[in-house]
Amino acid sequence: MTLFEELKWRGLIHNITDEAVIDKINKGGLTFYVGTDPTGDSLHVGHLLVFIFAKRLEQAGHHPLILIGGATGCIGDPKPTAERKLLTKEQTDHNAKCLYEQAKRLFNCEMVNNYDWTHNIDILTFLRTYGKFFNVNYMINKETVKSRLDSGISYTEFSYQILQALDFEHLFKTKNCQLQIGGQDQWGNITAGIELIRKKTGKEAYGFTMPLLTKSDGTKFGKTNGKAIWLDREKTSPYEFYQYWRNIDDSSVYTVGCMLTYLPMEEVNRLASLKDEKINEAKKVLAYEITKLVHGEEEAKKAEEASNALFEGNGSVENMPRVKLSNPNCSLTEAMVECGICSSKSQAKTLISQGAISLNDEKISDISYVLSDKDFETENTILKKGKKIFYCLEK
Repeated sequence: MTLFEELKWRGLIHNITDEAVIDKINKGGLTFYVGTDPTGDSLHVGHLLVFIFAKRLEQAGHHPLILIGGATGCIGDPKPTAERKLLTKEQTDHNAKCLYEQAKRLFNCEMVNNYDWTHNIDILTFLRTYGKFFNVNYMINKETVKSRLDSGISYTEFSYQILQALDFEHLFKTKNCQLQIGGQDQWGNITAGIELIRKKTGKEAYGFTMPLLTKSDGTKFGKTNGKAIWLDREKTSPYEFYQYWRNIDDSSVYTVGCMLTYLPMEEVNRLASLKDEKINEAKKVLAYEITKLVHGEEEAKKAEEASNALFEGNGSVENMPRVKLSNPNCSLTEAMVECGICSSKSQAKTLISQGAISLNDEKISDISYVLSDKDFETENTILKKGKKIFYCLEK
């Protein structure tokens, strides 16, 4: 099986610019880049697919560049429905530094920041050197721009595709970068870069996009209880990260196994074929593999052990998410909000009234319940929502 055939089997191909891409991907030795803007100070589950894809290409002999958008992050890639709120330069710089360190640790490849070659370009140079190559009719037909024409789009966000095209052209000239990869929503930006390279140099460059990673109901992976699943362990602990994948829908096992792990076809097919209670074994394998990829083997083992302690009554709970309460004698609803089980006390009361909350294996029905010293007499004070979400409370 060629690399391209494997990528196709894994469901990782949404679009390619032309058939030449297939041959180049199969041969190896291609320099490519993937970019991310510093809109936050951590990568999240939504970034995983494209970065794992980059790792697959690297393992096949290609050369990855990871671009942190210190410049494009100051502008903002147009959202389909509304204008982005501009970040301050200080926020962008802080986020870019965090993403740089995180991506370097996770993927250990050459990193670049488009602020380095963009910030000294004056407006006249920008318009004459780059803007002259972009036809407005062409630009407004890009999907992200077209979706905003009725509601309105600022010139700032309208110009985003020129900046990203500038990046591709710069890396093409300075790094011999011939391929840009990204999610399917980046197709318009990628092809804009390819057109700029062709018009300025007469040479060919290429693009490759992946489909969005979605659940069986069409929603994106990446949130639980309204909270994003981050790759930063300080925002989402390795245990919480493990549990997220441990609790995916049965119908998502095949998709997740194909797209987010390096497991061979035979093993993915075997896991996806498991039925009834045995499907939980498949989810354990996937949770371990993905946690190992992001947090390392040691943290994956700890998360697995903590999960086994809770679900199977063996192992240690020391790696379970622990929350040191600011006030040990607070109301249960306040403790739930502090843990992140819910976002408000009113939501917490609803969960309690629905019988979804237990404390030390005792179901709580009193929405006015207040924690006392008695609740902390056990070795571990376990707050539980439903069957899958646990927190160890500390005084």
